[in-house]
Amino acid sequence: MRSGGGYRRDAGSFIGDLASASTSRPSPESFASCYSSLAASGATGIVSIHLSRELSGTVESALTAAAQAPVPVEVIDSRSIAMGLGYPVLAAARAAASGASLEAVTSAARRCMETTQTFFYVDTLDYLRRGGRIGTAASLVGSALMIKPLLHIVDGHISLLEKVRTSSRAIARLEDLAVRAAGEGPVEVAVQHLGARERAEALAERLPKRLAGLVELRVVELGAVIGAHVGPGTLGLTVMSCDF
Repeated sequence: MRSGGGYRRDAGSFIGDLASASTSRPSPESFASCYSSLAASGATGIVSIHLSRELSGTVESALTAAAQAPVPVEVIDSRSIAMGLGYPVLAAARAAASGASLEAVTSAARRCMETTQTFFYVDTLDYLRRGGRIGTAASLVGSALMIKPLLHIVDGHISLLEKVRTSSRAIARLEDLAVRAAGEGPVEVAVQHLGARERAEALAERLPKRLAGLVELRVVELGAVIGAHVGPGTLGLTVMSCDF
């Protein structure tokens, strides 16, 4: 359901202190319990989709549990985060709801992964450096020069894409990257943020004017797990091609 502003909005807002936050992967036992519960509820197969194994050990925990699950489990490394993970999950859920086989549901998720790109802006690289998600050298250069970094997900890694001098230029460039990634075909776009709702909604208001093939636009707030590694003020864009 679209809101009055022409796009979906998330319902909540982040409250918390990320300065000393840390994260840990779910245990294999947690996945085993989930898989067993689903099987007991009648599931004959499970597609288990997770954030990039280059950023978390979650996939390894899922694989360990899947080996002992009472039904077949397909564990998928999304090679991404946030809505880069969310769109493949939605594609798989739609396929499953239509009665598709385990193989077809898995294929739907993988096809979606291939057509999804994620870009984001962070106010500081300190959170990524502290969590080991980006190199110390890149972080120190960014801090010393007061650079506003634009990043993207490449082969499951967070990688520095461009360096911009001001936050306003960085956000404008983020918009340009989304337009380039969208091309001329139909796309779904998610604007993601952490404690930056006004900037996210301003960006969301501009995008329909530049994306002729826009099918759906969402504005969502990042969860605390991702937030602990990117920090407040983060603004991200995920573009998913619908033409598959």
